[in-house]
Amino acid sequence: MSGNKFSVTTQQDNDKVVVQLQGDLDLAAAKEFRAFMGPIVDDAAIDLALDLEQLTYIDSTGIGILISILKMRHEQQASFTIVNVPPHVQKLFDMTGISKFLTPNA
Repeated sequence: MSGNKFSVTTQQDNDKVVVQLQGDLDLAAAKEFRAFMGPIVDDAAIDLALDLEQLTYIDSTGIGILISILKMRHEQQASFTIVNVPPHVQKLFDMTGISKFLTPNA
């Protein structure tokens, strides 16, 4: 773990929202991230994308949150994509077997 402070920013263009994650998504950041994402995930009319380009670290708690977002969006039949996955995060997704669910282009 690198100790990079977690932050989240969004870009909205009409009905598309891109959520950009930066720093470490771990247990310490989980509550903040869940609270931030709640209203966005609940709005099925939004095309949601998570941009992981500046994500430096993710632990099992962070992966669990991504999976729960995936499940909720699937139940809503709402759009959800993950883009710009760094190689070290993609490797973790591959090792855990969730790549096919989170990053369809992997």
